[in-house]
This record gives sequence, C-alpha cells and structure tokens, in this order.
Amino acid sequence: MGKDIETDNELRKWAVRASMTVAITLIVAKAVAWVMSDSVAMFGSLADSTLDLAASAMTFLAVKTAIMPPDHNHRFGHGKAEALAALLQAAIMAGSVTFIVFESIRRIGDPVALDHTGLARNVSILAIVLTALLVSFQHWAVKRTGSIAIAADQMHYRGDLALNLAVIAAMEVYRLGGPAWADGAFGLLVAGYLGWHAWRVAVPAVDVLMDKEFSKAERDQIFNLVMGNGEVQGLHDLKTRNAGMQQFIQMHVEIDGRVSLAHAHMIATEVEATVGERFPRAEILIHMDPAGLELPHLTHRELDLERMPPS
Repeated sequence: MGKDIETDNELRKWAVRASMTVAITLIVAKAVAWVMSDSVAMFGSLADSTLDLAASAMTFLAVKTAIMPPDHNHRFGHGKAEALAALLQAAIMAGSVTFIVFESIRRIGDPVALDHTGLARNVSILAIVLTALLVSFQHWAVKRTGSIAIAADQMHYRGDLALNLAVIAAMEVYRLGGPAWADGAFGLLVAGYLGWHAWRVAVPAVDVLMDKEFSKAERDQIFNLVMGNGEVQGLHDLKTRNAGMQQFIQMHVEIDGRVSLAHAHMIATEVEATVGERFPRAEILIHMDPAGLELPHLTHRELDLERMPPS
C-alpha cells in the first residue's frame, strides 16, 4: 500500500510538470501569433494559456503540500490543499472571462483587420495537438490518483481545446471574407466556455472544503458492506467526507452486547477491512455499540440525506 501511494504521488508531480511544460510552450507560440495577427480570439487563447501556467504552478504547490504526511498541527493530513488550489484556479478563470468579455465587446463595436491569420491558425493547431496529449495523460493520472487539483487542471485544458478551435474558426471566417466583428463574437464564445469550466472546477472544490457527504450510492454501498457481516445487527450515525487525497468514514456499528471486548474488536476489524477494500483511500473510524442501545438499525431512508427532516 505504501509503495502504491508513493507511486501515485510521483504520478501527481509528473502530471503537473507536464501541464507546466505545455503551458510555457504555448505561451511563447501564442504571444508571437497574437502580436502578428492582432486577433482578440488569439489574445483570449494567450491569456488562458498564461493562466494555465499560473494555475499549474499553484497545482504543483498544492500537490506537493497535499502529499505531505499528517503532522502535529494537521492530524488529518493536508489533502484539502488541492481543493484550495482548484478553487483559486476557478477564481482566476472567472477573472479572465471578465476581461475577455469586455475586450470582445469592444472589438465587435470597433472591428480591426486581422493579419497573419495562417500563423495564428497553425499555432492553434499546435496547441490542440499538445493539449490533447496532455489531457489524455492527466485523465489517466486522475483515474489513478483521484487528485481534485489535477482534475481541475485537466478540465481547464479541456476548455483550451474548444478555445483553440474557436480561434481557428475566427481566422477562417475572416480569411473567407466574413465580417471583421466575427473575431469579437468568437471571443465571447471563448469567454462563455471558460466561465462554464470555471463553475465546473469550483463546485467540486467547494464540496471538499465544506465536507460534503459521499453520494447516496456510495453510502448505500457502505451500509450493505457493513450489514453483510453476519454478527452486525445495526448501523447508525454514518458520516462521510472527502478531503482531497483522502476520504474519512465514521460510523456506529451495533452488535450483540454480550460478546467480549476482544470479540467486538475482531468484528470491527473485519468491518473495517471490508469497507476499506472498497474505499482504499478512506480512514475508517468505527464505534461499537450494543444492539438496541441507540437505534435498532439504519434504514436506507436514513441514508438519504435529502429526506431527513430539518433539525
């Protein structure tokens, strides 16, 4: 298990290094293309790549912090550092959206002729190829590690694929004799797409920071795994949360009150092993209760938080 965690941590680092390398390469190429073409769509793409580099640098710091082991002041670890980085990425993206919207509206009202559209198109094609390769690598890394910060970075780069397609479309419209204000219109499309991705990055980050419960399906799985033990008679006060790299599960398990402490410990160990096999990133805390002392059992209705009456 320790070796797997070490491997996952190295994979996190390489995923972030790859995104920073791609961002630097594209910043240089897009800066040249923007200066020569004066395209607002290309400028929006350049601004996004610059933010990609800043976001990737923050992600690197967040990942480096998140993989640090628990210490005296952070006994639950540092996993939420990834969620903080993801939320900051969303804020930066939102700022970029605001700037691009204003610039696009200005360009629609005062169109400017574009130059070197072929260069801008070629740079965008390069960006699409590099970004597609990066997103594929990040997808594999997220699937392996479950990193929320890398997932946010991946979502950002997925948005870049659409951004670069918009730049190519703007260049082609102008090259074929279309209206000059089309460049600003595509800039607005870029801003809208960025805004949507900013929202998609922010929501899961807030969920982690606010200790949102597991999904109902996952809580049902825990319930079924625990109740699958023949000596367990009930389960109540099930609480779950994600903390970036790590998950936390705690519960009260009800067993026959006449068994010895040693036997109760054995049952708890069995339950922990069963649940841990399904949720390998989880720290599981089990409190053993004699059956009937608290609640007779935990029903599926109680697992559905949306149906719980207000306190």
